[in-house]
Amino acid sequence: MHDSSPLVTAALAAWQPPATWWHIDTIDAHTAGEPFRVVVAGYPEPGGDTMLDRRRYIATHYDHLRRALMLEPRGHADMYGCIVTTPATPDGHLGVLFMHNEGYSTMCGHGIIGLATVLVEAGYFGETIPDPIRIDAPAGRIEARVVFDGERVRRVTFRNVASYAALLDGAVDVEGLGRVRFDIGFGGAYYAYVDAASIGLACRPERIQELIDAGKRIKRAVAAAHPIVHPEAEDMGFLYGVIFTGPAETAERHSRHVCVFAEGEVDRSPTGTGVSGRLAILHARGELYLHETVRIESVVGSEFSGSIVATESFGGHDAVIPEVSGSASITGKHQFLIDPEDPFREGFLLR
Repeated sequence: MHDSSPLVTAALAAWQPPATWWHIDTIDAHTAGEPFRVVVAGYPEPGGDTMLDRRRYIATHYDHLRRALMLEPRGHADMYGCIVTTPATPDGHLGVLFMHNEGYSTMCGHGIIGLATVLVEAGYFGETIPDPIRIDAPAGRIEARVVFDGERVRRVTFRNVASYAALLDGAVDVEGLGRVRFDIGFGGAYYAYVDAASIGLACRPERIQELIDAGKRIKRAVAAAHPIVHPEAEDMGFLYGVIFTGPAETAERHSRHVCVFAEGEVDRSPTGTGVSGRLAILHARGELYLHETVRIESVVGSEFSGSIVATESFGGHDAVIPEVSGSASITGKHQFLIDPEDPFREGFLLR
C-alpha cells in the first residue's frame, strides 16, 4: 500500500464541501467487467406505489441526478448504475431502479448480480443474509441467491421474471446493411437478436464501433417495423437494445453476446436479461431444454451461465423462468459532489 504525504492527507481530510452542493455517496462495482454504480445515500426516495411508478417519478423529477452520475465528467458513455429503494411489496427486501446513459431500465441482470454482491459485502443485511434476497424491480420480482467462499461473495444466481420469444425469424431492411434477420426475446427487457456474421461482423473487441453503429441502426429499424406491446404494462413495451450473437472462444461455452443498448451503450458482460431472452428463444426453437445449462461469454471474455428452471404461460406466450449466474467485484467507494455553479453539473455525452 502506498502511503500519501501526511501533510497532503491532513489538508484534504479537513476540507468540507459547501452545504449548498449536492452530495451523493456510491459504492461502485463491476459484474463480469460491466460497471455498476450503486447509490447508497444522497438520492431522494422516489414517489409511487409500484416500481414502474417510481421509475416514472425519478425520470420526471430527478433525471438531472441520473445525468450527473452516469454521464461525463463523473461517468462515461457506458456507465451503469442503480438506486436502492424501499420494497414495493409486503415481502420484498428492497426495491431497485436501474439507470444508464439514456434513461432507466426495466430490469438488469448484471445489476442484480452486482447489487447483491455490494449489499452483502457492505453489510446491508447484517449477519443474516436472506436466501433468497427478494428484489422488486420495474419488470417484477427477482430472487437472488448468494454463493460464498468463506466470508466473500463469489457468485450470485438470480431467478428472473417470465421470459419468452416474442418474434422468431423476423426480417427488416436496415440502412447500409440490407435485409437483416432477427429474433425478439424478452427477459425483463426486449432485445433484437442478430447473428453478427450474417451482416459481415464479428463479436470481437476490435469491431466494437462497427457493432455500435449497426446496433443503433438495427434498433431503429426493428422498433419502427415491429412495435412492441408488453402483455401487462405499457411502460415495458419498447425495444431496449440489439444483441449480436456469435461463436464462443472455447468449446465449453455456448456462444458470445455483444449487447448494444440505450444510446449506443455496450455491455461488457454477456447481459443477464439478454441471456434470459436468449434462453427463451433457444427453448422455443427446441435447442434448449428444462434444467440444461449454457455458458455465454461477453466481448471481454467474461461469462454468465443460464438455465431454464420452469415453464409457464405469460400473457398468451409460452414462457420460461430463467436462472442466470455470474460474479461481481467492488471497485470503489465514492462521494460525488454537484456544485450548482458547475456548468457541467448535469453531465454531457461526447460519444
